[in-house]
Amino acid sequence: MDRKKYVIVTAGGTGTRMGASVPKQFLELEGKPILRLTLERFLKAMPDVQFITVLPEGHIQAWRQYCLKENFTCPQRLVKGGITRFHSVKNALAYVPDGALVAVQDGVRPLLPVTRIREMFAQAQQVPALIPVLPVTDTLKVLEMKDGALAATGETVDRSRIWGAQTPQLFYSERIKQAYTQGFSTAFTDDASVAQAFGIPLAFTQGDRFNIKITTPEDLLLARAILQLS
Repeated sequence: MDRKKYVIVTAGGTGTRMGASVPKQFLELEGKPILRLTLERFLKAMPDVQFITVLPEGHIQAWRQYCLKENFTCPQRLVKGGITRFHSVKNALAYVPDGALVAVQDGVRPLLPVTRIREMFAQAQQVPALIPVLPVTDTLKVLEMKDGALAATGETVDRSRIWGAQTPQLFYSERIKQAYTQGFSTAFTDDASVAQAFGIPLAFTQGDRFNIKITTPEDLLLARAILQLS
């Protein structure tokens, strides 16, 4: 029997790197907030999905009013973000039942193809943790700061062994909830690192080149170009 589907959408950040007057998840792309576009992708892929949307506390009411004003009907529970992404996801997991399949998605990744979302949820029914990854194509340099300038360390990195992780990262809900009972660590840079530290085996799947995370003005320009071509 298929597990019930939940998506935790992490949109609790302030977006300082974007340099805008509002957090990046509320900036408009093709006439809609980036956060709405992200939610719509998952709604189109799976109309029965349940959302838990993590927002900055000061923007929860504004987002609620936007959804009402624009008649954006979306089955979402709004949750206050924590002091780190780890704490935000932990807050949201409190509203996910055991026995479900839960995806954790960055609220500023609005371009993941609908077909790929469906494929990943189908794959994730079979494994306790599924992580989308892409191979790193740039040459990697290990540098350090010396006398105010970057300098080589003599270390080398085998690029063939390095992969970049994306979201959504999908988990059996009872397993990832257990993993989030661990104390916070700065090594927890994504949900996969939390799961791995708890001993949950990770499975991997091919990511998508267009599934970019919009964090800078340049990312926003690239996202607009991708949408115009799609």
